[in-house]
Amino acid sequence: MYFNVYSTNFTLEDHITKAGLEVKVERKYYLLTKVDKKEKVSMLEGGGVGRLAPSAGPTPSAQRVEKYERTELADLSKLKSGDLVEIEMSIDSKDDYEYLIFEDFKPAGFEPLLVRSGYNFNEMGEMGAYMELRDEKVCFFVRQLARGHHSMSYRMRAEIPGRFSALPTKGYAMYAPELKGNSEEIKLIVEDK
Repeated sequence: MYFNVYSTNFTLEDHITKAGLEVKVERKYYLLTKVDKKEKVSMLEGGGVGRLAPSAGPTPSAQRVEKYERTELADLSKLKSGDLVEIEMSIDSKDDYEYLIFEDFKPAGFEPLLVRSGYNFNEMGEMGAYMELRDEKVCFFVRQLARGHHSMSYRMRAEIPGRFSALPTKGYAMYAPELKGNSEEIKLIVEDK
């Protein structure tokens, strides 16, 4: 005689803490504040780059650059509607693994800035992760995860006022679900501008 038993549980605990042995996930939220910054760019006289004027000599010019200052958000931090938030996930792996998924559950009042799924190496750093945008979460599919510390990030905008909970980021192997880890839960408060 053969039989299988599956057990699931439901908990009412208020703050879900991080867990994991082989793969550990840590998630941080950062408020991005725009910094008015200009950088000096050398432009050549007489029509731009590559053209030399008879008088010769490049003239420095100030060019506006989009820069942000990151401020880490603690649990129950207050944001204004329209604030830009960066979510950074740090992953520690004790060994080399293949075919992992990291599911980051969005707080209800937030929407990602990117509107299309796909590879975006600027956001993912050195990891070649495929980012898929869904209604309730953002998924990162990682084909190969090398031993060590890795990070990936993406940006969201706070839109709807209220008190919202971001459930923990879950990371697990697609074909070996016993290999798993999760981050802590965070609660954020969004107020009208």
